[in-house]
Amino acid sequence: MTKRLQWDPKKHSPRMTPLAQQKGIPEEVFHTRAPYQVLVFPYYIQPDGTPLFALFKREDLAVWHGVGGGGELGETPLDSAKAEAREEAGILPNSKFTQLNSMAYMPVTAIAGFVWGPEIPVIPEYSFGVEVKTKDIKLSFEHTEYKWFCYKDACERLNWVSNKTSLFELDYRITHDLLDRVVGL
Repeated sequence: MTKRLQWDPKKHSPRMTPLAQQKGIPEEVFHTRAPYQVLVFPYYIQPDGTPLFALFKREDLAVWHGVGGGGELGETPLDSAKAEAREEAGILPNSKFTQLNSMAYMPVTAIAGFVWGPEIPVIPEYSFGVEVKTKDIKLSFEHTEYKWFCYKDACERLNWVSNKTSLFELDYRITHDLLDRVVGL
């Protein structure tokens, strides 16, 4: 039987890796980095009741996706989602955030490498939707542009399955009036 270890920030403290150096990630980031990611889709409800979703084009990868980033030690995933939405899109933390059931696991090599040690090859990605009252986004340096799309057009542009799955759930919950009825699994 495999022994299941619990993540311990003292034992598995984040550290700089060659991949992180190659990506230009500052070393001080790893002193507080928690082993998870968040994904946030801003949405705007049009006057006719249909939702539009904001997608962002990554500066380094030239792909469309939701707002995303890593958490810090001591933060909840919701705290991290609010921080990333503020940093990457100028969305206020008091906006209406909904944590979705959609969740994925990402290889650490897609982020910054084995910063938490060889025992942690994948980290969870928690998904959120956030309602905005205006389509004005304050774009961060991480993205070259953003655009608003209907669900179908957004799905066609998304690169990663985790983004498509989260967007499906968010659109379903909005169009079926189930945003306030997310059941934890």
